[in-house]
Amino acid sequence: MDTMKKLSDIGDVKKTGSVIYYYTLFWSVSFLVCTPIACIFSGEGLDIFRNFVTILISPCNLITDYFNIGGLGSTFLNVGLCALACNLMMYFSHARVNARILAGYFLVTAHCFYGLHFLNMWPTLMGVYLYCHVTGKRFADNLHTAMFSTALAPFVSDFLFRYTLGGEYVFGECNPSFSGFVFALCFGAAAGFAVPALLPATTEMTHGYSLYKAGLAIGILGMFVYSFLYKSLGISAPAPSYRHNLVYDQNADRYMLFMNGFFIFIFSVSILAGFLLNGKSFRGYKSLLASTGYKVDFIESYGAHASIINIGVFGLLIVAYFDIFYLLPLEMNFTGPTAGVIVAAVTFCASGQTPKNVWPIGLGYIIMTFAFQGISAIVGADFELASSTQGYINSFAFATGLCPFAGRYGWHIGVVVGMLNAIICTSTSALHGGFVLYNGGFTAGLTALVLLTVLDFYKVEVKHGEETLK
Repeated sequence: MDTMKKLSDIGDVKKTGSVIYYYTLFWSVSFLVCTPIACIFSGEGLDIFRNFVTILISPCNLITDYFNIGGLGSTFLNVGLCALACNLMMYFSHARVNARILAGYFLVTAHCFYGLHFLNMWPTLMGVYLYCHVTGKRFADNLHTAMFSTALAPFVSDFLFRYTLGGEYVFGECNPSFSGFVFALCFGAAAGFAVPALLPATTEMTHGYSLYKAGLAIGILGMFVYSFLYKSLGISAPAPSYRHNLVYDQNADRYMLFMNGFFIFIFSVSILAGFLLNGKSFRGYKSLLASTGYKVDFIESYGAHASIINIGVFGLLIVAYFDIFYLLPLEMNFTGPTAGVIVAAVTFCASGQTPKNVWPIGLGYIIMTFAFQGISAIVGADFELASSTQGYINSFAFATGLCPFAGRYGWHIGVVVGMLNAIICTSTSALHGGFVLYNGGFTAGLTALVLLTVLDFYKVEVKHGEETLK
């Protein structure tokens, strides 16, 4: 009987992994299928190939908008190719596709809208592969770590196309140097050994209260690398790449309309697919919503189908959040980073995030917006509405990774954590020069460290010790 149960469990794991694998493949194929549609819709047309090359050869520290550098179609092509590469790595490595790999997949996909592309993703991936080969570990068990390591991709691009050229670099021209190629490979190999070493310790530092576990580790690593390469050596760091893209400037509203249609489609299909695969029911989703989000794996606890439903519901709510700000008279555009953070926002919907434990963080952001205005008026500062900046609005998507605070300590602590994150969200990129794509996760990790210290000092007790809310 025990043997039969074990065989049944193995079968369930494989079945669950297959569901998640094909779900991510659906995302990848959707990007590629929509690429020609995006070209026609935006007017990019056959310029897609030239624009795609421009994306590949441009320095890409935060925040480089690929809608601007390339175009809607070329960005979709980049996202689709990188996402499909992740699917192929899952397949050929025989990895167990779980919540961690799903998170890695979504983060790769998200940052392909700004900063990550089909060229600069490979050195760090190969670095982790080399680490596994040297240490005798299975690459399949470290695939999620390899995906996380791509957050350092802007360093790779700078080595390849700018760092060794100095004042000779010209935007849009491809002049790679041999030394830059060597630097990029060496950096990728070094990162492949450093990231796996840092992840366990920095994860322990936040005690599971920041779901962006890799953000703090890679942020700290990026801070040291940036300080050495650009501050200690006195070499100028690049500003985010930008070009006068008339197609983009004239079609900003159309980009917003297209991305809304795409996300509404993909998240609606997620809800429908989860519902149908779940026996035409939402069984398990109510229990999932009651979770604190602390050290949980929704796929193991409630099933892949309920997790996919959660991704769909949460995703639609995030889209609505951004649309509200877009419709207000705040002079903001629906940029590549905006599209990317919508994908990033659902990263941990299979391992902690739910609408129920995230709303207090959003409330904290709203409170801080009015607080910024009020304090500025009192001190006579010339304050521009904080919520009108792309960085401030986009950062909320990453602050959702702090949802275990709201789940475990109560909604009021969730509001506090949202307020704290809002204070520093637009300042942390200066610590690593924008070379770490997981700046939102880095910010969330720092916020978690500060709040955990205060909660521990004042002996604030956890309200919900169990994994579900009362």
